[in-house]
Amino acid sequence: MQNALQGGGAKAIEKQVAMGKMTARDRIISLLDTNSFHEYDLFVEHAAKDFDMDKKYLAGDGVITGTGTISGHPVCIFAQDFTVAGGSLGLMHARKITKIMDHAMSLKIPLIGINDSGGARIQEGVNSLAGYGEIFYRNTQASGVIPQISVILGPCAGGAVYSPALTDFVFVVDKISKMFITGPEVIKSVLGEEISMEELGGARVHSEITGNAHFFAESEAECFDQIKKLMTYIPWNNTKKADPYPKKAPRTKEFKISEIMPTDPREPYDVRKVIMAITDDSNFFEIQEMFAANIVIGFGRINGQTVGFVANQPMVLAGVLDVDSSDKAARFIRYCNAFNVPLVTLVDLPGYLPGIDQEHAGVIRHGAKILYSYSEATVPKITVILRKAYGGGYIAMCSRHLKADFVFTWPTAEIAVMGPEGAANIIFRSEILNAENPDQVRKEKIEEYKQKFANPYVAAAHGYIDAVIEPDETRKFIAHALEISVQKSEKSPEKKHGLPPF
Repeated sequence: MQNALQGGGAKAIEKQVAMGKMTARDRIISLLDTNSFHEYDLFVEHAAKDFDMDKKYLAGDGVITGTGTISGHPVCIFAQDFTVAGGSLGLMHARKITKIMDHAMSLKIPLIGINDSGGARIQEGVNSLAGYGEIFYRNTQASGVIPQISVILGPCAGGAVYSPALTDFVFVVDKISKMFITGPEVIKSVLGEEISMEELGGARVHSEITGNAHFFAESEAECFDQIKKLMTYIPWNNTKKADPYPKKAPRTKEFKISEIMPTDPREPYDVRKVIMAITDDSNFFEIQEMFAANIVIGFGRINGQTVGFVANQPMVLAGVLDVDSSDKAARFIRYCNAFNVPLVTLVDLPGYLPGIDQEHAGVIRHGAKILYSYSEATVPKITVILRKAYGGGYIAMCSRHLKADFVFTWPTAEIAVMGPEGAANIIFRSEILNAENPDQVRKEKIEEYKQKFANPYVAAAHGYIDAVIEPDETRKFIAHALEISVQKSEKSPEKKHGLPPF
């Protein structure tokens, strides 16, 4: 038993620690509640015989599995042990993982996987590939049923990357996490390009550029704190709701909407401060903070209940929707819908981002994802239009037409096919060009367009807006809408599944 508990032995553990990494066992103990971890399959051994494998003892076959609790809630967990054959995945290693995954599904509790592996165990050939396939299948079957969390705390290469990609949330740590399909050496030999592991697939790359990671941390300890915090916002499975917390008022001395919003409607502001002016104790747990920052997503609480926020960020690209922000928002919307988390959408955008690059990158297909996600969502959906909602962006950001339950707007909001300046230049082009004072006429026509089309009362007159509210009333109206929507029940048409614009 002592040999099994020692992993790859003292020298391998020393090397692991020297790299700034915790051991697999220490990681589990640090993440779970004190003395809550119960390990299973400690004595499992590999059955490989080729390449002298029959002479090698691999403790636990390089992975630790078991159950425990986080804040008193049960979870299933596995951690690959890099000190044992580089954490490589063989058949029995995979079977230990799939067994704990099956437990998580049958017990309807979250699954946490700590990845630290050199990849497939080459000596076991196709059995390693079979192991990955079995894991991917279970990731897919568990999707939308139980929360799945992946923690990348070392290399995660080749086929191994697809398991985290299939899970709900991916956590990475600076200078420790590495994810890529093919490593730097393969890229150099095939393409002749030189790049470091960090530049190719480090934590910052996946947090800022690819969007594959949802949470970025400076250390493993910070990463574990992030996971613990996330677990307070989400339910155990798709039949439950997140645990309620005691109600707390926002910290209005620091976050008051009327003081956050600039007087100049063209001046940007941080929409996260608006969210914090709405949430309990002004707490907001942002997701994918570093990726596609023109949209903000994350969890907060209103009157003790978990709420998912989707908000345009005027500080970045004026809050437009583009390829990446559409993907980011759509995935989060679907997560909230799968796990019974109400959605609050804060709207302030000029529409979709124009340009050749976006068109060629498939903004039509990607932009449709956010439309699809909101349309299929059956959880309570509350929308607040803050300043402007133009064109397709107005529709996409959970408008009445995508079956939002409640749509509120501030009195100064502009809702129109396009901005007043552009619209006036098109509609009144001849009058402006033929005027003695074109600039003066242009200003008059812009104001005329605002009065006739761009103010919120026009949309309210058609029933597209439920109430025009003062900014400092926003929390009150959202809280009431959530309260009366708590028993909302809506069924989708009977079908095998829809076809999202993947």
